[in-house]
Amino acid sequence: MTDILSPLPGTFYHKPAPDAPPFKEPGAAVAVDDTIGLIEVMKTFIEVKAESAGTFKAYAVADATPVSAGDVLAEMD
Repeated sequence: MTDILSPLPGTFYHKPAPDAPPFKEPGAAVAVDDTIGLIEVMKTFIEVKAESAGTFKAYAVADATPVSAGDVLAEMD
């Protein structure tokens, strides 16, 4: 299992917009550099990308949750 960690503190979002589907669903294939979420810092959105390939398992934090650098955001198999 591989964890995707937060690169910086901010608010983590599963979706690109409130009415859009999440970037990844459980069971979805993940390639290196796939976007799995966004972190908002001072009205700037930074993409969180996968650093390895695998199968998306689940988000580890709820959508629109404040996170710290190093927090686990999602899990992959």
